[in-house]
Amino acid sequence: MGYETPMPVQEEVIPYLLGSGNDVIALAQTGTGKTAAYGLPVLQKVNPAQHHTQAVILSPTRELCLQIAGDLKDYSRYIDGLQVVAVYGGSSIESQIRALKRGAQVIVATPGRLIDLMKRGVAKLDAVENVVLDEADEMLNMGFSESIDEILAGVPTDRNTLLFSATMSKEIEAIATNYLHDHKEIVVGSRNEGAENVNHVYYLVHAKDKYLALKRVVDYYPGIYAIIFCRTRAETQEVADKLIQDGYNAESLHGDLSQAQRDLTMQKFRQHRTQLLVATDVAARGLDVEELTHVINYGLPDDVENYTHRSGRTGRAGRRGTSISIIHLREKGKVKQIERTIGKAFDRGVLPEPREICTKQLYHVMDELERIAVDEEQIAPFLPEIYRKLDWLTKEDLIKRIVSREFGRFLQYYANAPEIVEPAEGRKRKEAAERPARRQHERGPREAEPGYTRLFLNLGKRDNFYAREIINLVNRYVKGQIEIGRIDLLTNCSFFEVPEEHAQLVMRKMSRAMVGKRQVVVDYADREQGGGGFERPKRGRGGYGQKKERDAKDRSTARRGKKDDWKQFFGD
Repeated sequence: MGYETPMPVQEEVIPYLLGSGNDVIALAQTGTGKTAAYGLPVLQKVNPAQHHTQAVILSPTRELCLQIAGDLKDYSRYIDGLQVVAVYGGSSIESQIRALKRGAQVIVATPGRLIDLMKRGVAKLDAVENVVLDEADEMLNMGFSESIDEILAGVPTDRNTLLFSATMSKEIEAIATNYLHDHKEIVVGSRNEGAENVNHVYYLVHAKDKYLALKRVVDYYPGIYAIIFCRTRAETQEVADKLIQDGYNAESLHGDLSQAQRDLTMQKFRQHRTQLLVATDVAARGLDVEELTHVINYGLPDDVENYTHRSGRTGRAGRRGTSISIIHLREKGKVKQIERTIGKAFDRGVLPEPREICTKQLYHVMDELERIAVDEEQIAPFLPEIYRKLDWLTKEDLIKRIVSREFGRFLQYYANAPEIVEPAEGRKRKEAAERPARRQHERGPREAEPGYTRLFLNLGKRDNFYAREIINLVNRYVKGQIEIGRIDLLTNCSFFEVPEEHAQLVMRKMSRAMVGKRQVVVDYADREQGGGGFERPKRGRGGYGQKKERDAKDRSTARRGKKDDWKQFFGD
């Protein structure tokens, strides 16, 4: 079966169940070997010579039901005559009825389908000796409490009940009180504790910047293999669509998809053909993958138990994992609540800068190139033509082209990526808002870099003008290779720097520029900054006079030449 040493939950549970045989509550995270912990003792107690049902295992989802049944079939493959049958919704009930009529000593079921089969008189549980509730907390969260009551009321009172859960809630305690007898509680770790091998990190951003922050996190980890949890089906589909549109290997998983679509999506994710799975809590409950590097919470769930289940999907089988939460200010209180419940502290993360991301991605590309296995025999017939075609390229040119092909998307995006400003908290917000204007007034207008002239532009963030739009505007009206240095973005206007010898040319060419029906104004910055502090256009007028604090800065140095935009990350 592949086991050399038992996992902690197996080491605790198996000897107990094979010994006294009393009821048990086992608290352990998903992916810690629970199926073998209860499955091996249950199979040991089944008499294959008797064809009636002797054990029932309940699971919250179709996918987990199939997985448990598959594992039990593997464990029992050398036990002649022992039949394990999975019954679940979303599939033909007729085929399941036929399988049960042929005889099934072990039934693995979802609650709803099992009740249906009980009412039809097909699933006969009057001789059941063992009942297992796997992921009991999940079943209760999904509203199966009454179904569990009905099933347990239909089995003999002297059966053994084995309850496995990741968390211990009041509802779980209620089931234990009503249906378990003289039970033992086995805890691997601590009650409601988060998985031991998982680091918990949160990034605090404005709500409008959540998707931009998500992209930075994903881009910073080139080898990421993650589930991104969203709160609603609509949000799940929206985030997945954006990721796919932006070139990521992503798919969505939610309740609006058909069962066939969900099965195909989960199969592709298990096989690593999909790198990012954007999912709702309910849709992902049946997905069990051990190799996840990250779980990303696109906002925190309302229920702490849901967070425990989410984060417990990574850091399995002795691996390290990371649970990342992208939150806004109103969710900050939830972090403290989760910390108290799981007994672990969150690290407050700082979003990686474009240079860090591009460096990470570049080294990833180089590592992949080094690891490529070359089949000399297969490519040999094509090499002469390849050499002839590429003979005019130097080694350096060829490397640049390969890297640009593999790496160009990141360079292009991060050359002018939108700035993500971390929100100020509490009393600091007002101070942060006042500080830039006060500092600017004290030190006077910003000075241009040596050899550059600072110019004013009457378009800003309110006009959806950022660094990329400014560069494109200059490209359109000014011909030739003119560098653009530092860019400062404000709400109603912007400032950018150009070489001193080109300042007059830029102002002259831009004097006829139009954005929609609006006349573009480009002038010397000191004319608009006279007297200290930034000035902004008055609404509905062409003049300037009302002072406005600076609210954001684009600290990247963007170059006008498109081919050289990436150089800002690595130097010229």
